[in-house]
Amino acid sequence: MQKYIKLNLNYLGMSKKHHIFRAKKWNKSLEKISNKPVFTEEFVEIGFIKEIFGPITLPFISMKIIPSMNFNPSGNLYAKMR
Repeated sequence: MQKYIKLNLNYLGMSKKHHIFRAKKWNKSLEKISNKPVFTEEFVEIGFIKEIFGPITLPFISMKIIPSMNFNPSGNLYAKMR
């Protein structure tokens, strides 16, 4: 069974290769989303979570986005748990 987790994130901007977000809410069980695919609200895959770093309470999340994908970084994003 496939499970999607809604990511509650603020978009901060783009580094050279990744898009950087900050968690609005966080609980330790969400650490398992690292390296998981990321989807839009329409469940179109746009990339994957590359790294989770920074403060434990509200970490930063780095996402590698598929180069040809256009997405709204302020829209709802979901991680797919396999």
